[in-house]
Amino acid sequence: MKSKKKRKNAMLNNGEDSGTGVEENRLAGNDRGMVEVAGGDEGQDVAESCRERENEGLETLDSLSKSFPMNGGNGTYSYSKNSSIQREASIIVEALINEVIAEKLDIENISSTSNTIRIADLGCASGTNTIFATQHIIEVVEKLYRSKGFESKIPEFQVLFNDLPTNDFNTLFTSSLPSEKNYFVAAVPGSFYGRLFPESSLHIVHCSCGLHWLSKVPEEILNKDSPAWNKGKIYYTSASDEVADAYASQFDRDVDNFLNARAVEMVSGGLMLLLTIGAADGVSRSEMPQGWVHDAFGSSLMDMAKEGLISEAKVDSFNVPIYIVRPNDMVRAVERNGCFSIERMQLTDPLLKIDEPLDMHACVTHARAALGGLIAKHFGIEKHFESEIMDEMFDRFDKKAVVFSTMEPRYKKNSVLFVTLKRK
Repeated sequence: MKSKKKRKNAMLNNGEDSGTGVEENRLAGNDRGMVEVAGGDEGQDVAESCRERENEGLETLDSLSKSFPMNGGNGTYSYSKNSSIQREASIIVEALINEVIAEKLDIENISSTSNTIRIADLGCASGTNTIFATQHIIEVVEKLYRSKGFESKIPEFQVLFNDLPTNDFNTLFTSSLPSEKNYFVAAVPGSFYGRLFPESSLHIVHCSCGLHWLSKVPEEILNKDSPAWNKGKIYYTSASDEVADAYASQFDRDVDNFLNARAVEMVSGGLMLLLTIGAADGVSRSEMPQGWVHDAFGSSLMDMAKEGLISEAKVDSFNVPIYIVRPNDMVRAVERNGCFSIERMQLTDPLLKIDEPLDMHACVTHARAALGGLIAKHFGIEKHFESEIMDEMFDRFDKKAVVFSTMEPRYKKNSVLFVTLKRK
């Protein structure tokens, strides 16, 4: 490593930047949460309205064109090597997916209209998680056809892998995709907050650990003159009500765009399987199970700023664009949209079956795989300095995480929200 003086000068090259009570929880214990949202004959009218709103949110899509996907490749800090927590989340809801497909997918209607089932995986990233998830869905659908006596009518499958245009699709297709598979594949680059597919073309939509990513950081928290200016913090769970409200409003706008697009793209009776970071409606922000990760990282960055290693203004203007989704956030979004019914809603925890203490180092490397590109861009980290500066940031984060982990037992709670929507 370079001397501290040289390292400091390299870091300071980043420059200065001025930065610019919900309704009661519908879920009880481990019981199944099912919520039906009224719509009836209004569904068709609302679908027309969704089509009329297709061009809305162009600013959102423009901002996403500048966004950064998960770290690509197969290196030490790649998403493919650091996504086991997301994998555990997918595994723990497999039984729920089995049930909801068996109970809610109308294969008789599908068989009468198409000999191909199209499955879209939104926010696929570049590791094997998306492969496992889509293969599981296909196997469940095939089993359903056989159980209904439709073995001779088992359709062909097409899987459409979607993520931002800068996603490492090459690694996905060369390192993760099996050579022998029972489906056709295609990559669909673009933001899932806008239209991606032809009208009425999708039968199943799967989105795991993607919808909680905001399309952009709320503008209010970057404005020094705003009550929501988030100085000294990089997240909202321990911030002011104004900051939290800004995050919630941005999520509302994003999820509305998401549902509007899917309402046009999905066939009637199609299923949408969503898995997001979540928390129960009654849990306060300070008790949300994911906030400690960002608090620990924010504390590390502020320490570096105080030591003059990075710009304090850069830290003040850096915010993690992730929203922790509550059940009522989804209920209200589905009600606003009107084209879907909620068939299943349940909170669970990917770490529920893990008896050992949470591996803090693994949490830190997972965060680096997810946020590395965003951090490098925001702090102006040039490629030849990236390893040194990023190592410093995350080494400090690692040490802070150990301290924060003393509160770890309370985080083995419901931290993942599974939602199944059905297109009316």
